[in-house]
Amino acid sequence: MSLSPDELTRYARHLTLAEVGVAGQERLKAARVLIVGAGGLGSPAALYLAAAGVGTIGIVDADRVDLTNLQRQILHGTASIGFGKAASAADRLEDLNPTVTVVPHPVRLTAANAAAVVRDYDLVVDGSDNFPTRYLINDVAVLAGKPVVHAAIFRFSGQVSVLGAPGGPCYRCLYPEPPEPGLIPNCAEAGVLGVLPGVVGSLQATEVLKWILGLGQPLVGRLLLYDGLAATTTTIAVRRDPRCALCGDAPTIVAPSDLVASCEPAEPPESLPAEIAVADLVALRAAGSVLQIVDVREGWEVAIARFPDARVVPLGDLPARLADLDPALDVITVCHHGQRSLVAQRFLAAAGFRARSLAGGIDAWAATVDPTLSRY
Repeated sequence: MSLSPDELTRYARHLTLAEVGVAGQERLKAARVLIVGAGGLGSPAALYLAAAGVGTIGIVDADRVDLTNLQRQILHGTASIGFGKAASAADRLEDLNPTVTVVPHPVRLTAANAAAVVRDYDLVVDGSDNFPTRYLINDVAVLAGKPVVHAAIFRFSGQVSVLGAPGGPCYRCLYPEPPEPGLIPNCAEAGVLGVLPGVVGSLQATEVLKWILGLGQPLVGRLLLYDGLAATTTTIAVRRDPRCALCGDAPTIVAPSDLVASCEPAEPPESLPAEIAVADLVALRAAGSVLQIVDVREGWEVAIARFPDARVVPLGDLPARLADLDPALDVITVCHHGQRSLVAQRFLAAAGFRARSLAGGIDAWAATVDPTLSRY
């Protein structure tokens, strides 16, 4: 696959590298890379792979661009808000490098479609932000014999590895089972420093280029841990588990399956009060019911969007402030999406309060009652 005069000029700084040269650039042009997630991790990975001349880049993402994405998802701009991320990413990458082919896949990856999407690519970049998708990507790629450049981020730290490579571990070797629902908060709940996915996603792009070009030592059998606050990296050895259900000596997983979204809270026990829907809370307030609305978000979140008549008690402060609440009155816990508030509801119910969590949180309230609260 020869390079055009424009490509020879565009990739001049690559061609001067003896380790790349024309032959290496032609390998990049012939490569096909699938990026799952056009968000924080997928943004820098896609930009650098397109700039480097990877010939075909697939983008899987069913979401639409939201204002809250722009703090870290640099593929998209203000003009893209409301548009599909896959299409927005394709427009940006084609503008950056019109010599590459970008294939948008505006779908949610599922067990039903994942094999068909993955089979047309040489390797997969996992830029997803939830455990079900990570396990699905891993399972489909391993079964298809495709390596996965994995990464994950949380607050100020991240990790990167190349999984599913011949002789190396897969994601299930590291984490045989997903965490219990609600145990691990997502980025919307825990937050993430905007530049962090830029660092980690760029490391993913580096591993992809190394793999295609056959350069250096890929992160096969190694997990790189990045601490943004300490400005340190640590690399630990990880090995293929011969007992792994997917890639072990006697595998029991022979086809991909969909997992329950473990980033969502588990259903509360039947002995605890249920969540309350927005419409039901509206009806209670209209009927004059005396309620204690407890907003368990942080102060900076309340400054962006304040829930009417709510007492602000951040989730971490709740155990020390139980005396502030009246056990004779029903409690409605509120947060951004309804996850932290459900944790608070369980805690309060165990402490003897009649507590319910607002289903969907302030997002749901803003969508149906007060759109002025939909500012974050």
